[in-house]
Amino acid sequence: MIKTNRAKLVMISVQGEVNHPKAVAPYRISVEGRPVVLPGTGGITYSHQIGDSCMDLVGDHVEPGVSVTRAAENENGGFNTLACVGNVAKVVSGDGKNALGYVTGTHGGAEHVLMYFAKETLENLAVGDKILVKSVGQGLKLLDFPDIAVMNLDPDLLEKMGLSVAPDGVLEVPVAATVPAYLMGSGIGANTAYRGDYDIMTHDKVAYEKFGLGKLRFGDIVALMDCDTMYGRGYLAGAVTIGVVIHSDCVLTGHGPGVTTLMTCKEPQIRPVLTDRANIADYLGL
Repeated sequence: MIKTNRAKLVMISVQGEVNHPKAVAPYRISVEGRPVVLPGTGGITYSHQIGDSCMDLVGDHVEPGVSVTRAAENENGGFNTLACVGNVAKVVSGDGKNALGYVTGTHGGAEHVLMYFAKETLENLAVGDKILVKSVGQGLKLLDFPDIAVMNLDPDLLEKMGLSVAPDGVLEVPVAATVPAYLMGSGIGANTAYRGDYDIMTHDKVAYEKFGLGKLRFGDIVALMDCDTMYGRGYLAGAVTIGVVIHSDCVLTGHGPGVTTLMTCKEPQIRPVLTDRANIADYLGL
């Protein structure tokens, strides 16, 4: 049993609206230097959900399920910071009213909160529909591991992730993949990991095969080795970050599947354990 402070956590409402895909310029310039026009961030993605492959799609930064924001920038900042992966989301307007889903991640740069809803609910949603989230999770602590920071994680989801304590006292976490620090790209250097994500770079073919990146799925739990995301995002030997894959692979240089931090430590107090079923879709029974 992993002891936490969940009884002391505060649950509070945050709310946004289903947003519309944006395009400042029609072209994205690929790593090969080709201009391409592809679907990407925003809106309602009908074709892909958590549990589906996030690789080799005809798209760029594809966000599975529903992308949600608030118009006011400071309120959207609160929405992105307080909405935690695994939080329950409820449609509160439109034809899909009262349908329930889950927060699946936050996308930096776009500043979107991403959500899962069942396919029948997606058919009833429209751009502008309001979705309320029962936010709980920021401030969550592992009482026996004070040097491990937990963030962006619903306490109910934490309990379903199969965490265990090894005989040597290290926290073992089931993961779908491990990723070395040298493959982390866009988003590195940010001053916080309590919102947003950063990307696994996928354009080196040797590393792509070596670390099994082609198998990644939306919602996969991954371990970022020698990555410290305690107070931002950077390299630190021995540090470990556990995160969740929130958007698809990308055509842009320095980009790839995005990862939202769920826990991190500066010393090697987390040990990733590779498993075939380490995805939030599995944990949430979707």
